[in-house]
Amino acid sequence: MWKDHLTEIIVFSLLFLLVSAMGFVAARWRAPKDMAHLDEWGLGGRSFGGWITWFLVGGDLYTAYTFVAVPALMFGAGAAGFFAVPYTIVIYPLVFLVLVRLWSVSHRHGFVTPADFVRKRFDSPVLALLIAITGIVATMPYIALQLIGIEAVLKTMGVTGESTVARHLPIIIAFAILAAYTYQSGLRAPALIAFVKDTLIYIVILVAVIYLPYKLGGWGDIFAAADAKFDASPNVNDGILLNANNQLQYITLAFGSALALFLYPHSITGVLASRNRDVIKRNMSALPAYSLLLGLIALLGYMAIAAGVKPLPGASAGTVDNNTVVPLLFDQQFPDWFAGVAYAAIGIGALVPAAIMSIAAANLFTRNIYKEYLKRDASPAQEATVSKITSLVVKVGAVACIVFLDPQFSIDLQLIGGVIILQTLPAVALGLYTRWFHRTGLIIGWAAGMGLGMWMLYQVASPTRKHFGGSAFPLSEFGFDTRKTIYVGIVAVLVNLAVAALLTLILRATKVADGADGTTPDDYFADEGDPRITPGTERDANPAREPVA
Repeated sequence: MWKDHLTEIIVFSLLFLLVSAMGFVAARWRAPKDMAHLDEWGLGGRSFGGWITWFLVGGDLYTAYTFVAVPALMFGAGAAGFFAVPYTIVIYPLVFLVLVRLWSVSHRHGFVTPADFVRKRFDSPVLALLIAITGIVATMPYIALQLIGIEAVLKTMGVTGESTVARHLPIIIAFAILAAYTYQSGLRAPALIAFVKDTLIYIVILVAVIYLPYKLGGWGDIFAAADAKFDASPNVNDGILLNANNQLQYITLAFGSALALFLYPHSITGVLASRNRDVIKRNMSALPAYSLLLGLIALLGYMAIAAGVKPLPGASAGTVDNNTVVPLLFDQQFPDWFAGVAYAAIGIGALVPAAIMSIAAANLFTRNIYKEYLKRDASPAQEATVSKITSLVVKVGAVACIVFLDPQFSIDLQLIGGVIILQTLPAVALGLYTRWFHRTGLIIGWAAGMGLGMWMLYQVASPTRKHFGGSAFPLSEFGFDTRKTIYVGIVAVLVNLAVAALLTLILRATKVADGADGTTPDDYFADEGDPRITPGTERDANPAREPVA
């Protein structure tokens, strides 16, 4: 009953209302003369310095889903859940090399989305359209997943009803407020709120990793309890250590997730909002501190085992909702007022990335679909208006995913999203270093990787579904006599690259036209103070220049 959680509800509601007010006030924070421009509404004026970028990108990548689902996976399966820790360590050296180049060329040409870059680099509106659609499709379930974190908290506090509408009404209200202040303030809203979100999360986790082990008898007892649970599990792959069957899946999932994370449009949006290249470099050097925090967050799953937490029932009959284990752990072990603070950290941790994701998806639609195919002469004000409206539609779609789909299926959709967004790697990430790939080869490679990825995902079963039950593909389906599995995204993107490379060799040998590179070598090293080139200038009118090696 919600009455048993009244203190928690009050604390949660007050902090939620505080950040909502900050979201509306953000329109006046570092406000420009004119918000009717995608550079201002969608990228915060491209003016964020080190600290703002630190909180914005960190808040963008470490979401409510991370706070809830990573410990839930540790609770349910054990060591496999730790894949999130190495991939967030591996990623930063990779993107250090890539994103500074993307920032520079975007700064020089006024690009707002990765599809803008692909359009200019490969002179292919079709390839740019595929990149834009891929980004939007991959982002939608990611937004929906933020709702799962809020829903787990609300369910723990008893703020749910029996009917579908009553059960989801609090989430609908929360996202209506989010939609309102995002529409008004754009990227400035999540940037400002991220300060509160990250501060709350750091406080809650530091208290949890000191207080809870003390209360539960120490780390030795916590790991012993987890080991005992997994020893009794019928699934031989569950355990506090990996085994021969899941090691390949662990490695490929960690590496594939690292490659995918900064291909997501919302990750790129946070980077493009930075003031200069040095801001990005400093942040890529410092952001691994969040990985330390993530490792501590993951261990909450083992603490929940030691505390004897029993997950609440799931949406389907006979199932349990492992996403509730962290909120239940806080509810059982913390005083009510501090549990309310922890719930607020999870709830606010959902709002920040959800806002950035909806803005990124809206920018893709506006720049690469609306302006490219529906209204080529759209003014900056019209672009901003369309992007604002689209961001509302995206949020409605995310809420619909939760209302009409099993939340557990939504989590699997996020894994599918990673497979999808990985297919943009050849055009976006490799395209920043080379124009060797032929645009037609990239298009067909994308189709091959996407087709194979969807087929493989269709073959993956789970205890509750015959198809699309996760991203761990059994190698026995390829004829191998083994129980090992592999991450679908790695296989799909390797096929994508192989097809693109082979076709490039054939197309270049047959001298098929490839269009002109609209960038120059110095574009990839431009920094703050360099002139921004806008459509209609001599640079855009004369794109036939020597491509970057």
